[in-house]
Amino acid sequence: MTTCPPGSGVLSSVLRCALHCEKVPFTVSMAALNEVFGRLRWPSILGGNDAKIGADGFSYWAAEPIEIVEIGSDQPDPVGQVQQALDRYRLDEGSRTDLPEGMFCGGWIGFFSYDLGRFIEPTAAGKAIDDLHMPLVRLAFYDRVLAYDHCRQTVWLIALQLPTDFEGPREKLDCLQRLLDQADDIQVGSPCPADIEHVDLAEVRCNMTKARYLAAIARIHRHIVDGDVYQVNFSQRFACRFTARPIDLFHWQNTFNPSPYAAYIEAPPFSIVSASPEMFLAVANRTIQTKPIKGTRPRVAETSEQARQTNEQAYRELAASEKDQAELAMIIDLERNDLARVCIPGTRRVLMPRTLETCPSVFHAVAVVGGRLRPDVGFCDVLRATFPGGSITGAPKIRAMEIIDATEPSARGLYTGSIGFVGVDGTARLNIAIRTIIIAGQTAYVQAGGGIVADSDPQAEYEETLTKARALIAGTQGVQRTVWSA
Repeated sequence: MTTCPPGSGVLSSVLRCALHCEKVPFTVSMAALNEVFGRLRWPSILGGNDAKIGADGFSYWAAEPIEIVEIGSDQPDPVGQVQQALDRYRLDEGSRTDLPEGMFCGGWIGFFSYDLGRFIEPTAAGKAIDDLHMPLVRLAFYDRVLAYDHCRQTVWLIALQLPTDFEGPREKLDCLQRLLDQADDIQVGSPCPADIEHVDLAEVRCNMTKARYLAAIARIHRHIVDGDVYQVNFSQRFACRFTARPIDLFHWQNTFNPSPYAAYIEAPPFSIVSASPEMFLAVANRTIQTKPIKGTRPRVAETSEQARQTNEQAYRELAASEKDQAELAMIIDLERNDLARVCIPGTRRVLMPRTLETCPSVFHAVAVVGGRLRPDVGFCDVLRATFPGGSITGAPKIRAMEIIDATEPSARGLYTGSIGFVGVDGTARLNIAIRTIIIAGQTAYVQAGGGIVADSDPQAEYEETLTKARALIAGTQGVQRTVWSA
């Protein structure tokens, strides 16, 4: 199903987009920009915090799209429908721009739900219940974007001029400048901190009991012993009451849990607040990279010498863990195989071997795999070859997905899908939608999981899911205690 905002018209033929941009100094806070755009209709924010410096280095703000595409599970060939949407817009080859390499120049921002994978990789139907009814794909086309270059501390006003426009590029750029000026007059209140290590889970509902979780781990272990799989990513979902503004939760996460692949999307009836630390795909200049995470340890606030020592011990444990090293090695191999479907032979490489990264509440082990795309490959070819990400399914991927669908009681929806952009120039960057909160009505849903292998300790795996979920649930509780001054 495709819906267009009032007055935009139905767009059926290919539209050539002329790119116009302007660089201006950055004089406002990112929190103020988040607030300004969060008040607009159908906003999308990617980044919006300083953790972006350690990732691609760019944050984006957009609102009031000219087209929205939503594809449900009842529709045939959803990836083909995505291709049709992408084909409606093309960047004018005559456009010249000084935009930094890899920067989003306008186009589609949105998400791909994990359950889209069942339409890409044929899997046996399972028992998971789709109780949230999220679309498989939700993409919004933005013809004006505000982009911040964290490294150079400059803002780019970006506008796409379409043949159907009633306003010129100058008007679009001026509109973005006015939003920038509005942010200069806004002060966002300071959110209440929360003791993440001691979050009360008493009023938090879960989609399975601890006994059921441990029984599922035992079933997965049996599959591993039987040789069905080497690894399965298994998760559980939590739900809690949430009555604050979703954008305030985004403020909280960016303050206390800043993430390099954070995102905020209003997609009625859902609001999405993502604090994802994981990049799924980056496509630019015919190159592709993926950055899987495998291996996590909790990290506490270093308010004392004892806390510092606790963190040092957790870091050393993760660095030395043979189990976590094996997990990441399996996924690196899986990702290399996925990229082989779309890359020029001989160009796939492990660009960064296993490395430990520090986040506000956890330590992660990561690696980077990349290659050069074949000339005949487009974005949807990449999607078919790699989605969903191997780090959140297991290996082999198809059998792991079948086991997930048979053991997890709820369909994942957006969780472990992807959020990000696909530009009219073919550039794309997607996260893995972990550490992601889905708000529907007055309920916030949080899901957390981990990779199960032969020597996984069930109790430790259970505690790891609580550690991951606790940092997000802390935000929902902290926000509702805050008196905001914005």
